[in-house]
Amino acid sequence: MSRILVVDDEPSIVTLLKFNLEQAGFTVETALNGTEGYKLASGETHDLIVLDLMLPGMDGMEICKRLRQEKIKTPILMLTAKGDEFDKILGLELGADDYLTKPFSPREVVARIKAILRRAKTEEEDTSKNEKLISIGDLAIYPDQFEAHFKGEKLVLTPKEFELLLYLGNHNGKVLSRDQLLDAVWDYDYAGDTRIVDVHISHLREKIEEDTRQPKYIKTVRGFGYKMEGM
Repeated sequence: MSRILVVDDEPSIVTLLKFNLEQAGFTVETALNGTEGYKLASGETHDLIVLDLMLPGMDGMEICKRLRQEKIKTPILMLTAKGDEFDKILGLELGADDYLTKPFSPREVVARIKAILRRAKTEEEDTSKNEKLISIGDLAIYPDQFEAHFKGEKLVLTPKEFELLLYLGNHNGKVLSRDQLLDAVWDYDYAGDTRIVDVHISHLREKIEEDTRQPKYIKTVRGFGYKMEGM
């Protein structure tokens, strides 16, 4: 259940938002001034902050600015009674995720919040995915997803092709013997049979090399083995 912090100095708006957000399944915490709102926003974990622009104690712009300076990435939906385009642009530049002008319907606020949370979740998943990304030129390998992409297109790989590509990627720039690759990727049943390495290297080259006769990614080191080379 997502936790929402509502910071607004108008009790009627706070009450309206709290009721509608709770009806939509959110847990809601509230603050009626900027100082209290900033303290709650910086000291507790929330999934989203609904933040009024004009607040006593500390205004919404200042709160937003401070939170982003402190590397607090909680999504922020700004509220304002103003229609000034400059305020909207400035708010977004300071790190707000969306902007809503009063008067608004509670349904619209709920819809905006859900949209922001969906977007934040997607970005978080993408960030998590990319943390372990192995990027070599136009080649991207995602170990946790057992996926590899070349020039943005997902490669169709057999399990052994992926394991071989991953091992090469993890040792980018290092010369690896056929025996090393065989031991790392294949079962003991293939002990000594390095031809299977050559066959799989050939298959990988067909999928990631523009010219298999002059490979740019998987280089042959004559008399020894292969080397993955970054671009």
